[in-house]
Amino acid sequence: MEELRLGVVRGITYGHFGPPDTFVPAARELGAGAVRAYLYWQQVEPEPGRFTWDTVDSLLAQLDGEEEAWVTVCSSSLWATERVTDFLPPSPARDLDAYAAFVRELVAHCAGRVKYWQCDNEPSIPILWAGTREQYAAQLAVFAAAVREADPAATIVLAGMPPTDEHGVFAYLAERSRDHFDVFDIHLYGDAYTIPERIEACRALMAAHGYQKPVVAGEYNGPVPFQIPEIFPYLGEVMQEAMKPAIAEQDTSTSDLGRKAPEHDAMVALYERMDELPTEIQMFMDDCPPETERLRHRWNSRDIVIRNLLALSAGIRLTLCWNLAPEMPGVRVPYQIMSFMFDKLKLMDYEGDALGVPYPSGRALALTNRMLRGAGEVVRREVAGKPELYVFEVDRGSRPPLVVAWERRDELTGEDLPPTPFEWPWPHAAVAAVNAHGEAVPARVADGRVLVELTSAPVFLEA
Repeated sequence: MEELRLGVVRGITYGHFGPPDTFVPAARELGAGAVRAYLYWQQVEPEPGRFTWDTVDSLLAQLDGEEEAWVTVCSSSLWATERVTDFLPPSPARDLDAYAAFVRELVAHCAGRVKYWQCDNEPSIPILWAGTREQYAAQLAVFAAAVREADPAATIVLAGMPPTDEHGVFAYLAERSRDHFDVFDIHLYGDAYTIPERIEACRALMAAHGYQKPVVAGEYNGPVPFQIPEIFPYLGEVMQEAMKPAIAEQDTSTSDLGRKAPEHDAMVALYERMDELPTEIQMFMDDCPPETERLRHRWNSRDIVIRNLLALSAGIRLTLCWNLAPEMPGVRVPYQIMSFMFDKLKLMDYEGDALGVPYPSGRALALTNRMLRGAGEVVRREVAGKPELYVFEVDRGSRPPLVVAWERRDELTGEDLPPTPFEWPWPHAAVAAVNAHGEAVPARVADGRVLVELTSAPVFLEA
């Protein structure tokens, strides 16, 4: 069985809005066994035939061979693609031969030190792919051939599938592109408890055409606003304004970092009402009340553990958490919808110019990595008559077995409700228990069973 790895994504850019920094040591502090970074065509080949390797070499210099590297290659260019932009959205190459030459040069330069190569990301989302599914399939075929020519040992990743398959893009790719990828990337946002069925649906797309390939989770994290229906009514004007660029087919470039977003004024108006907004929306806003921030941090920490256990029990062996940190220190853009949606998912932040200050979610990922080190099979054991109880047994090879358990409850208030007594077979003389927040949990062993109280915070039980 392939070694289980829990990794991190650096973010949607690396070295794009500023000099490339050193981030892999910070990822190692979280126990990351894999790191994923984005590179854009314009970064690497700013003019036809002229290559600049500073960002690529900065990434390679940080790798020590212990972690697996994954590079998502985005076809954004000021000269080579249908849409003229160095950032978003990527679009089809004007000349597929030129694209193939670029990919071969990039992969060859990395000399086998990058294991996973991914052709763009989420091509069913317009801001992430300004082309058709047919154009993506054609470009993927060229990408796969170029990667395999430059590094036959590399693994080719199908662009990540988001929670919904808009316009049947991935159903189409599962049918037409089976020979042009090695692993299927699924992005596990949204309701965490749908993860097992979503993974099975992904496998079913391949099974419908007579094959199976490994499934990996190139992104996950939560909570995110779109999984909380209660906040939708408050975002109507913001979303209406934010969609105007998509309607006008505007592009975003690296020069737009300080540009006023179309939804800026609507977001400012939302912030002016913060005190009267429900907790579910306040918690995604900058400078929200401390208690609201505490609730979101605890939800986020629980979520890191829950998503991993559900994915691993469904047979996934590689997950990458979105995302490690901002690309640059000291940059805040609160009045943009994308910041509202995803900014608080960062695992770390800067202290001055130094990266490495973990948030509670970062500590939760580090704890999960420590607990799951050496893990083989992860199996959910259902508790008769109690579907709200989630219990997982983890075979850790030479390490003592691990049990992880929690009770599914309301995400905001459930952890503060009275705990539920729980017992489980335990053939060991002692037990140590710690929850997703790193807090010790009282537990004892009696008559071959472990006794502990559960809330919505997963508890790790080990001998």
